[in-house]
Amino acid sequence: MKRLAIALAVIIPLAAGWPALADEPIIIKFSHVVAPDAPKGKAALFFRELAEKYTNGRVKVEVYPNSSLYKDKEELEALQLGSVQLLAPSIAKFSPLGVKEFDIFDLPFLLSDEARARQMMASPMMAELNKKLEAKGVEPLAYWDNGAHNYTANRPLVLPEDFRGLKMRIQGGKVQDAVARELGAIPQIIAFGELYQALQTGVVDGEDNVASNILTQRFYEVQKHMTLSHHSRLTYGLVTNKTFWNGLPDDVRAQLDRAVKETNAFFNDTAAKDNADAVEKIKASGKTEIHVLTDAERKAWIGKLMPVHTEMQSRFGKDFIERIYKASGFTPPQS
Repeated sequence: MKRLAIALAVIIPLAAGWPALADEPIIIKFSHVVAPDAPKGKAALFFRELAEKYTNGRVKVEVYPNSSLYKDKEELEALQLGSVQLLAPSIAKFSPLGVKEFDIFDLPFLLSDEARARQMMASPMMAELNKKLEAKGVEPLAYWDNGAHNYTANRPLVLPEDFRGLKMRIQGGKVQDAVARELGAIPQIIAFGELYQALQTGVVDGEDNVASNILTQRFYEVQKHMTLSHHSRLTYGLVTNKTFWNGLPDDVRAQLDRAVKETNAFFNDTAAKDNADAVEKIKASGKTEIHVLTDAERKAWIGKLMPVHTEMQSRFGKDFIERIYKASGFTPPQS
């Protein structure tokens, strides 16, 4: 029995991601669903470089891009179980954890402006939302702004009625579903890693994403049209297993916090540049026609989609939505 107790004392920390012996490196598995040359992929590699440098090798970071370790639906469960230590999913994926409040950031045109997005993520309200994640064993370390979403499809999407009858891919979530239906489209939940094939084979007719993902995942090769709609925003939450993070030696965690802070700045700068470059590269490819909404067209889109804000009052509460408006600096248009 004594030998069994000793063996368990070694095995259990290993399963949670902690080193069993003082001279063994602490392994951090960083899993994500995008390409290594996308902003998130670059940031993961940048974090690995800083984390290993600042801890003098006491930490080793293993990066797994392109859903090579876990698929969309599996990764947060794996994080909670301690099978992976670091993720950077879209914050829309937090809803299945029982934290539906993060769905609110999918409200159309709420965070389409970069300044409002940064203001929201830096607001005191985020501390309130972070506590809800922590209660699920998930520790938020940072929020990465990956820019505004654009729509792609095999027919031009100029006015809201152009969506009618299209099968549009969504990540999931009540707000994204409501947006698609308000546009007259048919929402289809497709994992990110399966999206290229779904577009290529016609399982779905279109999707929305940031320009850098449309480029690096080659969606532009199987989509004839792209509208720079900037109707919503892709924000990633850099999250870790709370028990793992709190169990790290204080000096190690301090250096990892430093790496997180510098990676956050690196990501935001990289994403802004990569998205701008991606639009030009997609345009230069000649495979996808790009449409920029006129002021009148954008006004029509906003008018069509603002009812989703009213519809979602029953899900989030009118007071909560108004607090989000205030925290982000969003002013609903007058009807």
